Amino acid sequence: MRVLLVHPSPLMYSEIFLRLEPLGLERVAAAAREAGHEVRVIDLQVLRHKDLRAAVRCFRPEVVGFSLNYLANIPEAIDLSRAIKRDLPDCFVFFGGHSVSFVADDVLRQAEGCVDAVVRGEGEPAMAPLLEAVRDGGLAQVPGIVTADGWGPAPKMLHSIDSPMPARDLMRHRRRYFIGELDPCASIEFTRGCPWDCSFCSAWTFYGRSYRKASPRAAAEELASIQEPNVFIVDDVAFIRPEHGDAIAAELEKRRIRKQYYLETRADVLLRNTEVFERWTRLGLRYMFLGMEALDAEGLDLFRKRVNPDDNFRALETARRLGINVAINLIVDPAWDEERFRLVREFALSVPEIVHLTVMTPYPGTEIWHTESRRLTTRDYRLFDIQHAVVPTTLPLDRFYAELVRTQSVINRKHLGLRTAFGAARVLGDRLLHGQTNFARMLWKFNRVYNPDRQLADHRRPVRYELPLPPGAPVGNRRELYIHTKQSPRSGPSPRPLGGPAADQAQ
Repeated sequence: MRVLLVHPSPLMYSEIFLRLEPLGLERVAAAAREAGHEVRVIDLQVLRHKDLRAAVRCFRPEVVGFSLNYLANIPEAIDLSRAIKRDLPDCFVFFGGHSVSFVADDVLRQAEGCVDAVVRGEGEPAMAPLLEAVRDGGLAQVPGIVTADGWGPAPKMLHSIDSPMPARDLMRHRRRYFIGELDPCASIEFTRGCPWDCSFCSAWTFYGRSYRKASPRAAAEELASIQEPNVFIVDDVAFIRPEHGDAIAAELEKRRIRKQYYLETRADVLLRNTEVFERWTRLGLRYMFLGMEALDAEGLDLFRKRVNPDDNFRALETARRLGINVAINLIVDPAWDEERFRLVREFALSVPEIVHLTVMTPYPGTEIWHTESRRLTTRDYRLFDIQHAVVPTTLPLDRFYAELVRTQSVINRKHLGLRTAFGAARVLGDRLLHGQTNFARMLWKFNRVYNPDRQLADHRRPVRYELPLPPGAPVGNRRELYIHTKQSPRSGPSPRPLGGPAADQAQ
């Protein structure tokens, strides 16, 4: 069958700081190709809607799948699906991905027939049975399937994340992917899942707190196959198991693989496994994203980070000693007033690290979705991008955005302006000589992308698609939040789950 897979357009944050290779979609594409299908991929991060229309017209796919890891992309995907169905009424259109897995029923209802199914859970093990069922029948028995008729069997998890290898050859514009000055930059996955249970995160609920590791040999072989000089390690928390990080490092040393790396981890993991991170600096580890989330113990307890402020600051000192450039993330509480914003600005100016701000957002699949969703000021999918406030703010909304952007502009003054361009002249010149303009464009885009008027205007857009509300009852057993479980209670076709359209109508 002819299969077209689509990644939606970039969100506000990725207009400046990064544009990541759609690794999950590449792996799903590989699974479909291994099952004998002809596959193409359109990444709307680097292409335009007209390119998708041209692909539909020329390729005439029999199946189109949209990757929806972000809620904010759901309206775009529904509208594009409607257009595809107009041109190809018999084409089977499905959605899959992290975020849509938590709101499958509601999205199908809102799509009004232009989306045939949502696949919940991991996409790789679902692709072969899904495409076989589209061709031969038996859709209701596909693991993770949700259709207008109800739920199929529970989603399946990959036994090993060693395969399938991402179909990187299907990406037309690989040089458009970057993160900061790592330009161009590929992505790789060493582990999948997270054993922690932060209240604002849905990674642990999606994977049911499971944690799987790629074999060191497979990880090294994949890295050896990557042409880009820079690699982003996409693990939710890198090097939780020091022996695993060491084993991959040994394989890279044996093969003499040298690249520059960017990864994400936690302060306690960095402190506990410092020797592993030090070894990786010798292999090219240059950048680290550290989710501090809050500066005080009260904030850390609220988000259930299971770490204390002293550990966070000791981790920063450790990273500095190792020569790793750190980007810190802090979660902005909508309850912040002007004084709290001022204190955060002082902190951001007092440390050499980059400080990123993300707005506290209750996402389906998180615990705070069940505690905060009754306070929502909007259910517009498009505003759920961690750059907009979707619950009441202590400050008037226009003042909140003014303070937020004023604080975020610290990043611009410290790291993205002309001073940085001169300081990074060698890096910038090297990128431009090789035709890489992503880093150069980033240096001056901040004020155009981040401004209070734009963010406030986003709230005034007409809303066609809205998030569902969760059921009124609090979460009793946290396993009820899981997408993947060892033994799912929904092991076969069943009525719509709690929180679907019937529950929504009962609010």
